[in-house]
Amino acid sequence: MAHEAGKATEERRRLGGWLPTHEPHLARYRTEVAAKARQRGASEPRTRAVEELAALVNDDAVLRMDLTRAIAQAREAGFVLGYSNIDELMDVIDYLMTYAPPFSTTSLIHCPLNALLDWPMCMPSGYALFRDPALNAQLKRVLNCWCGFLSGPHSREHLTVSPPDGWLSREADQRIGLSQFICNPDQPYWGFASWNDFFTRRFRDGMRPVDEPDNDKVIVSACEAAPYNVQHDVKADDTFWIKAQPYSLRDVFTANRSELADTFAGGSVYQAFLSAFNYHRWHAPVSGVVSHAYAVDGTYYSNADSEGEDPAGLNDSQGYITAVAARAVIVIECDDRSIGKVACIFVGMADVSSCIIEALPGMRLRKGDELGFFQYGGSTCCLVFEPGVIEGFVPQPPFDDKSTPVKVNSRIAIAR
Repeated sequence: MAHEAGKATEERRRLGGWLPTHEPHLARYRTEVAAKARQRGASEPRTRAVEELAALVNDDAVLRMDLTRAIAQAREAGFVLGYSNIDELMDVIDYLMTYAPPFSTTSLIHCPLNALLDWPMCMPSGYALFRDPALNAQLKRVLNCWCGFLSGPHSREHLTVSPPDGWLSREADQRIGLSQFICNPDQPYWGFASWNDFFTRRFRDGMRPVDEPDNDKVIVSACEAAPYNVQHDVKADDTFWIKAQPYSLRDVFTANRSELADTFAGGSVYQAFLSAFNYHRWHAPVSGVVSHAYAVDGTYYSNADSEGEDPAGLNDSQGYITAVAARAVIVIECDDRSIGKVACIFVGMADVSSCIIEALPGMRLRKGDELGFFQYGGSTCCLVFEPGVIEGFVPQPPFDDKSTPVKVNSRIAIAR
């Protein structure tokens, strides 16, 4: 069975650098973190949010059954988890509440909770488990707890110039290009107040100019993100959970926003995913007035059953998660009335605990103005257009895991 598990991981890739490509790196990481968690767990009480998560799972017969079985199924399939039961898993999750990811040239773990749950979440018993609303509500509290740590000064442990772990080291700089961003090497931690402050770093003025700012027909990328999918004639209602993962607009916008689904039915979707090393703020793809801006609670580790055992840790489920995952929705009424509305969907993947909206209803935006940001973790985004609006997209399929990220504020489409 271990051979089959290894074979599965070789056939499919993890995108964006959020987790290592090769499963042995992850197996070693899970084993090492679990050992550290056992040492700490013997002397310190659990964080309240994690203790509440443990109580929820242990007190609910169905959740306890499904998680126990998902762990067993992953281990029986040959995957090395570092834990063998719910109690051990909770100890490891608790350890991660004060964990700041170190840089690595070979085995970067940007999403540690995703690394822990990578296989139970796509076992037969894991699919329904990670869609459970009560479980996801508590996972949100856990992720918010971790996000609080990442927003504080104690999270700067690896914001140093020292290799191999330092995010400000020469090796990391070769991946990130720190000179593009606002920072000061003469200040402690280069002026970053926390890990999250570093993660949501801003470009220096002029680094990402807006493509033809006065031409409303030129639509620009809302994120620094690699193309993932383009789909036309999207449906208001569709079976988003099947293999092809078609977009289901009524589920993307939520049932109580059905007027938006009707507005965009028959239109086009452009989807792209963000890399662990790239910029994580969102910008307006068009000029206009914000008509809607709202957050949607949802899942964090739910995979599409149709993808089977997915080593990509949600990457192969990116169409599906637009309808189920935690996300932010911002709709802009364009100045060019022939374009109509453009919807921007920013989807939290895995360890994302916050999609922060800054552009509120009624605000007037120029193309390229900031809309918000992902506070931490893997992410994907969609731009949704009304029927007949798009003459053509600049990025064209087929797309693969080697697709170069499209720079934020650069052209992705031309409107008719």
